[in-house]
Amino acid sequence: MARLFRESRRDSSHSSSSNGFLPPAAAAASSSSALPSPFPDLGIALSAADLREAAYEVLVAASRTTGGKPLTYIPQSSAAAAPPASPASSASSASSASLQRSLTSAAASKMKKALGLRSSASSMGVGSPGSGGKAAGPPRRPATVGELMRVQMRVSEPADARIRRGLLRIAASQLGRRAESMVLPLEFLQQFKASDFPDPQEYEAWRSRNLKLLEAGLLLHPLVPLNKSDSSAQRLRQIIRGAYDRPLETGKNSESMQSLRTSVMSLAGRSHDGTSDGCHWADGFPLNLHLYQMLVEACFDNDEGTVVDEIDEVMELLKKTWVILGINEMLHNLCFTWALFNHFVMSGQVDIELLSAAENQLAEIAKDAKTTKDPNYCKVLSSTLSSIMGWTEKRLLAYHETFNTSNIESMQGIVSIGVSAARVLVEDISHEYRRRRKEETDVARSRVETYIRSSLRTAFAQRMEEADSKRSSRNPTPVLSILAKDIGDLAIKEKNLYSPILKTWHPLASGVAVATLHSCYGNELKQFVAGLTELTPDTVQVLKSADKLEKDLVNIAVEDSVDSDDGGKSLIREMPPYEAENAIANLVKVWIKERVDRLKGWVDRNLKQETWNPGANRENFAPSSVEMLRVIGETLDAFFELPIPIHPALLPDLTTGLDRSLQLYVSKAKSGCGTRNSFMPQLPPLTRCEVGSKLLFKKKEKPQNLQVRVSQNGTTNGNDPLGLPQLCVRLNTLQYIRGELENLEKKIKTCLRNVESAQADITDGLDIKFELCQAACQEGIQQICETTAYKVTFYDLGRYLVWCTIKCGTVL
Repeated sequence: MARLFRESRRDSSHSSSSNGFLPPAAAAASSSSALPSPFPDLGIALSAADLREAAYEVLVAASRTTGGKPLTYIPQSSAAAAPPASPASSASSASSASLQRSLTSAAASKMKKALGLRSSASSMGVGSPGSGGKAAGPPRRPATVGELMRVQMRVSEPADARIRRGLLRIAASQLGRRAESMVLPLEFLQQFKASDFPDPQEYEAWRSRNLKLLEAGLLLHPLVPLNKSDSSAQRLRQIIRGAYDRPLETGKNSESMQSLRTSVMSLAGRSHDGTSDGCHWADGFPLNLHLYQMLVEACFDNDEGTVVDEIDEVMELLKKTWVILGINEMLHNLCFTWALFNHFVMSGQVDIELLSAAENQLAEIAKDAKTTKDPNYCKVLSSTLSSIMGWTEKRLLAYHETFNTSNIESMQGIVSIGVSAARVLVEDISHEYRRRRKEETDVARSRVETYIRSSLRTAFAQRMEEADSKRSSRNPTPVLSILAKDIGDLAIKEKNLYSPILKTWHPLASGVAVATLHSCYGNELKQFVAGLTELTPDTVQVLKSADKLEKDLVNIAVEDSVDSDDGGKSLIREMPPYEAENAIANLVKVWIKERVDRLKGWVDRNLKQETWNPGANRENFAPSSVEMLRVIGETLDAFFELPIPIHPALLPDLTTGLDRSLQLYVSKAKSGCGTRNSFMPQLPPLTRCEVGSKLLFKKKEKPQNLQVRVSQNGTTNGNDPLGLPQLCVRLNTLQYIRGELENLEKKIKTCLRNVESAQADITDGLDIKFELCQAACQEGIQQICETTAYKVTFYDLGRYLVWCTIKCGTVL
């Protein structure tokens, strides 16, 4: 404790502090600021320094000897310099024996053991009293408990000397009177004058502090509530206000002092039962808690922030103030728990022992809360636990930001104390809980589940921002694909790092975490799918990433819930499928429909331009058929190049569409060549004949009728689409298409074996047939053959007969 014996007098100006309990040395050394005080505000301008000095006065007064011997003041420096066992020192000790008790650096603290605290390094054989040593060595430790308390409470030696002188004077004039029967601010105001202080400003500050203490303890926060018509209270209020404006005469026989004493003693002598002979000026709520908290702070080393090794002796002294401050065991447990937790926070959350000690003390508070219904206690208990719970939840509701591998060991304690505080607040204070207790609410599990869901949502939002920032021209990966990978990594981290800790309070911690992540990603994926209009590589990549992520999350949830009562059914119900495969299938079906519709349009356009010219190629079939089969082959290649895992499932949709397109081509190809009926000659009209009638034959009617048939069935030039060469081209074309169907079927099976998701036996038993096209080709070939035969027989030969008739002039 490097600052214990700096001889420079501390400035007694009463600088204010935002929280009231943070020692300046500790504040300088700590990496985190202290928490705001959970105790109600006093409503008066009493700074931390004011309260600390007042608490020290109470401590010294409560620890002094009450015997009949006059008390003699001995400065602390002299007492510390004297050997502890010196008879002269013992004889001249005017203060309490407890204050002057010597400290032993190696003494084991029972209280530290009970709290699970180790002895600090500074006490292990460093500079014990009387050991001697060079001036440049480590600063020596206090020789007595009283000196330790003075140093811990940062009271200067001059101020300590003045307090002890004042107590000696009071004891000399009121021999045998106990400290709890005095109003210390009143007695000090009467004992000291401006000449007792180094300068008038310090005296004025001191005098103002004592007047404010009287106002706070007797008017603002009295033990027994005041009546509005209480004359003593009105008179005291007037005296204090007047004293702020002009100096108050503090002589023993001055009228103003007598009036002040009368009013103060009248108010301080009141009690609930009317039988108390003590003075109640510092035991009103919450003034007593503010004063006692200053004393509790002395239990923590000013520099290191750890509990002092002399905690047992310090606690003995603190208990002596209980009667003056109206403190009991329950209030002490509450104040000490808060101090332990507050110092853990000020340590930068690295002193896990303080957190563990606070948790142990909180167990005592839980017992106390079940046995008392005191409204003031319940009020401050609720405020204190709410402050602890608020601090812990601020970190646990986003524990991915708070904890990592370097500080994960503190998470167990923080969760434990946060859950314990919540349990006390809900089960022992909440009236609402008592009314609904039949529901058997599991407070710990409920809070931990809240922490998990909140933290994972926060972490997910952060990963979203990071994924968006990762996408760039150099990394064109879709954001949701990047996010899926990051969320998968986050789920693994949650499972391995955080869930083992949280399982203490929630057996399905991992399952709840992945269910939350599944929901968060699902919401983003749903918006993405709703905006899709076509199948793109980015779309397929996102949906495949989502499918993989879902499988990973579900596996973690199933593993985590194997031993649960319902086998994890409740968690799985929270994870509705993404249906990424369905989304992919729907988009592929749209893609197939677009390709098939495009092919049908191509068939319509190209067959209108087809001339069926036998000289178009060596094979004597239509070029449009070659082009159509090439387009179909490209469509199949494009389909199997799609980066999807469900080619076999969607292949029937594609082959059916292609089959219908081929059927359309064949149908249009055969429909343009007519039927056999188109070339069937017309029968002559029936002629009614009678016996003896003569058959008249008009020579030129027959050629005229044949000319009509010729005009109906085609022209006589070489471009006749129904000419024999054109019909043969159509016939060859259908035969060529029918032959290529087998090649298409082989191509499809080969592609199926090569796709990413293919299995070894994927084509076993697979029957791929272009049945519609096969049937259409068979029917078309038969129809064209019949048409050609009829055309040759009845049209081409008939045209020859007409030529002969015209040439010869007769009919054979």
